[in-house]
Amino acid sequence: MALILLQPGCEPLGQYDAADGYVTSCLGGEVCTFVTVTVGSDKAAADSADGYLNPGTSRAALSINLPAAAGGPWMLVDEGTTNYGTLFGTVVGGTDGQVATGGAVLGPHTATGSGKWTAWDKPGLYGVTLDALHSSVQPTQTILPGQVLCAQAGNQANPGFLGTTGNGGGTNYAMARFVEFRTKGALVTTPNRLVSALNSPSSTVGGVLANTMFMAVIHFQPGQ
Repeated sequence: MALILLQPGCEPLGQYDAADGYVTSCLGGEVCTFVTVTVGSDKAAADSADGYLNPGTSRAALSINLPAAAGGPWMLVDEGTTNYGTLFGTVVGGTDGQVATGGAVLGPHTATGSGKWTAWDKPGLYGVTLDALHSSVQPTQTILPGQVLCAQAGNQANPGFLGTTGNGGGTNYAMARFVEFRTKGALVTTPNRLVSALNSPSSTVGGVLANTMFMAVIHFQPGQ
């Protein structure tokens, strides 16, 4: 669902044309790389053909359909709409700061209007929502801080998804290291885990509910 920026001052590498077939299907948080596409058969904005072509019939585009062999450079892709605070994506705030989720969407998908993705290549801390991670990187699995995460290659069920080694973890290149799971972190409402009464959403008496995890925090640094 989303790539979440956790490191202050982090800037994207830039916006590049996305290969057809994956333009609007990225969830945010997948690993992407440059691939070769055919000029004319792959749709793109006019400026995507401004660079040096090879030799006039092919050009570069971004894809989460990663090669099974050596490749790169590796980047994280975002979808540009969710969890970007008040500058992009969904509004957080509303009247007296009461809207934590479900606010108005300010920005369109990163590919809307141009067919381009925003790619993030800078090492640092990022959050990736659980639905955009391999099944081996879930709160139900045993995974320790510092564990290596690899990207799923194009011949896997979820191309570009980060997973632990030994679980179909793609290209055999280390892309990131796992740090921890986190909740949404909203402080403007009482989380369900602190509610314990017969008329509560949990119907649990005594004790508190477990936190509901929302994302995995990773340290992105390919090859580490």
